[in-house]
Amino acid sequence: MTEHAFSEKESLELISQMIKQTKKNMEVGSGNIFLFYGYTAFILSLIVFLSVYFTTNPAWAFLWFLMFIPGIVIRIKNAKEKPQVTTYMDKALSNTWTVVGALFVLTVAAILVLHRPTGTCNFMLMLPLSLLYAGIGTSITGAITNFKMLIYMPLIAFFISIYMLMQLISDKEATAFWHLYFGIAFVFMMIVPGHFLNRKSISQCSKN
Repeated sequence: MTEHAFSEKESLELISQMIKQTKKNMEVGSGNIFLFYGYTAFILSLIVFLSVYFTTNPAWAFLWFLMFIPGIVIRIKNAKEKPQVTTYMDKALSNTWTVVGALFVLTVAAILVLHRPTGTCNFMLMLPLSLLYAGIGTSITGAITNFKMLIYMPLIAFFISIYMLMQLISDKEATAFWHLYFGIAFVFMMIVPGHFLNRKSISQCSKN
């Protein structure tokens, strides 16, 4: 079996084609995925915020575990519908979000396991960490596909998550407004880019 050595021009053309195909695959479906997660997070943030704020019962925060539902639904849907052409970049994106999803699960497990040695079981830690995980995943998606909005919009979520972590470090308790901040972060991190991707998909289809 002979190996073909790509020239610099051929390599650049191949990479360009992979980026274009990956963008096409994203424009067909990933805008809706960002909207699915974004609106779920935003609606849940309003429900949890209002429930905790008016009842002063932090137990309502456990409604955030419903955020695992979109991931399960999307995985089932993706198992049935695969893009016609899958590039290495598509696999990189898929693996990136698999790692991000695993971090959510591992963080919940770590909080439960470390409950006894630390003497605390504060699930509010999930809010800033989830923003960091989702923000990193979104930015990597933007970097791979060269969508600038996906790279920079998560910076808002980054600053909100750092604010939350600094509050915890300074021994200040999490407030009901944290839930609202979380939802607002998802508006900029996923809802706005999601609508942008869908509009771009529509304009692209109209050209073709």
